[in-house]
Amino acid sequence: MKKRTFLYPLATMCNTIIGVGIFGLPFVAVKVGLPTMLAYFAVLGVLVAIIHLMFCELSLKTPDYKRLPGFCKIYLGDWAKSLALVTNIIGFFGILVAFMIVGGEFLYQFVSPLLGGPQIVYNFVYYICGAVLILFGIDIVSRVGLWGLGMFFAIFTVLAVKGIPYYAAGNLWTHIGTAKDFFLPYGAVLFALWASSSIPEIEEMLGRNNRKDLLKPVVVTASVLALVTYILFIIVIVGVTGPGTTDNAFVGLGNVLGHSAVGLFYLFGLVTSFTSFIIVGLTLKKMLTYDMRIEKRVAWWLVAVVPMFLFMSGFKNFIDIFSLVGGVFLGLDGILILLMYKKIRPDRELLVNPLLTIFIGGIIYELVYYLKF
Repeated sequence: MKKRTFLYPLATMCNTIIGVGIFGLPFVAVKVGLPTMLAYFAVLGVLVAIIHLMFCELSLKTPDYKRLPGFCKIYLGDWAKSLALVTNIIGFFGILVAFMIVGGEFLYQFVSPLLGGPQIVYNFVYYICGAVLILFGIDIVSRVGLWGLGMFFAIFTVLAVKGIPYYAAGNLWTHIGTAKDFFLPYGAVLFALWASSSIPEIEEMLGRNNRKDLLKPVVVTASVLALVTYILFIIVIVGVTGPGTTDNAFVGLGNVLGHSAVGLFYLFGLVTSFTSFIIVGLTLKKMLTYDMRIEKRVAWWLVAVVPMFLFMSGFKNFIDIFSLVGGVFLGLDGILILLMYKKIRPDRELLVNPLLTIFIGGIIYELVYYLKF
């Protein structure tokens, strides 16, 4: 087995999971306390891993060049395909707008001290660079993703080393929230761990090398790697900043380590967001092509133009976007995957039904929380 046969799909999966959502996790952890946060990771980590493995089975039993809406049509009918198309397209466009917002800010903060210029220019430069890579397809994206993953862990290691002199184990017990914040981690953790959208893409990558047998090992390895990365990131950030942890981990960390390290933080964020952004954009483009029968270049233009239009129309609060996508749209995806899995594995109904209850409850909570606040 050639190493790249495993590493490129692994990098694609890891970069789908590890995105900008990572930067809000330390703040959520100090709101509910680290033990509660770890419990959420344990429970939702197992839940998401089960969903991912179920979707692997569905992908292997389904013809290639389909995404979730196409799967839904085959196993559940037109109503499910329509629902999946609506939730996925809205969700993916929303995610791309959010990446344009936060990724453009990372680029602005990292480059503008040298080049100057308004932030909106950097938002568009960030997005256009990603759109160009999306046009060229998964091969170049997987290579960029592998380098991006290496840079991610290299920069994270440097950040951890810089924080050692300021680290205090007592900070890990910081708890600044109240009882009403207990369910706060649900949407954030679910969004951070979810990567079902990339599974059909990875299956096709492996299929070109006749190694679809590696699909589940790739998914499991990436899921474990992402989970460990999130926990280490939270421990490092909270251990350094404690009660000073902010909703954007950069701010609190910069306040402790000093402004000389800020540039490295923004490079970290830029690498993390960009690799995830191009994978999400590619998945949306292929969904429009395979499931909606839109010509490839038209689909690419939609991916390239619609998020820019939404951004210019005033959709600029990425936190609200991530909350809705994580708690509601991904919950609906989970329900559809579970319903399809029941079709191919009716013997596992006792496993599926409790998971359906969790997702339904999570959607209700997120909608009530969002509408209230």
